Amino acid sequence: MNDDDSLRTSHHVRHVLVLPDRDAAEEVAEALTDRFGVAEEPQLVRDALAGEDDAEDAQWLVVVEDPAGAHDPALLDELAAEYEGWREAE
Repeated sequence: MNDDDSLRTSHHVRHVLVLPDRDAAEEVAEALTDRFGVAEEPQLVRDALAGEDDAEDAQWLVVVEDPAGAHDPALLDELAAEYEGWREAE
């Protein structure tokens, strides 16, 4: 393997999409599979806001493993925005 090959295989990216509620997160996870052909099921994580006890005050994270670095961040931004969310920049 030459240096170019090692560069191609070392682009593993983890995308984190932040959504306002669980329903939006579940819909985004489904859309990732349908639109982007994500092979590994996205992980949903509830992220309670600091200092808040109320379950309403939580964001939901959709974590997408992208071992080949194949998913276009701009398209992921657009998807998250459709559900009033955003993509966290690495």
